[in-house]
Amino acid sequence: MLNKLKQFLKIRGMKYVIEIILIIIVFLLVKFYAQQGLATGTPPPLAGSLLNGTSINLDALKGKPVLLHFWASWCPICKLEQDSIEAIHHDYTVLSVAMKSGTDLEVQSYLNEYKLSFPTLADEEGLIAKQFGVRGVPVSFIIDPDGKIKFIEKGYSTEYGLRFRLWLAKY
Repeated sequence: MLNKLKQFLKIRGMKYVIEIILIIIVFLLVKFYAQQGLATGTPPPLAGSLLNGTSINLDALKGKPVLLHFWASWCPICKLEQDSIEAIHHDYTVLSVAMKSGTDLEVQSYLNEYKLSFPTLADEEGLIAKQFGVRGVPVSFIIDPDGKIKFIEKGYSTEYGLRFRLWLAKY
């Protein structure tokens, strides 16, 4: 009886291991598919004026890891992430792009309403997003100190996941 129980548990355990491996493979394939068309390697040129009027140039941020975060005021997933991006912005360089979220004034009003202070470019027409291949939000690009895209996260990302990738980008 004991041998039969051990054999049953061994078979059932192998079944669970195989199922977990298959789930991981499907997850990675879906992630790969969702990230097709997004910028990789050297990011496209990005320069403009932040909502506060400060000029920004992505090339000028070389030398440290950068979180380039695309979001929208109308996106419910982005709202779930916004506090994490705000917290990260106090420890790392963050540049956010508000895609198709209205004028500078409308985006600034949104940021004020939610008490968010991360540096933001308003991409009213979605032209910056198009250069980066962003068709849906949220999308986060982790750019290493050499100015290369090291990681891409599409969809919801945890604060700790983004922080870990920023930390890895240093090396």
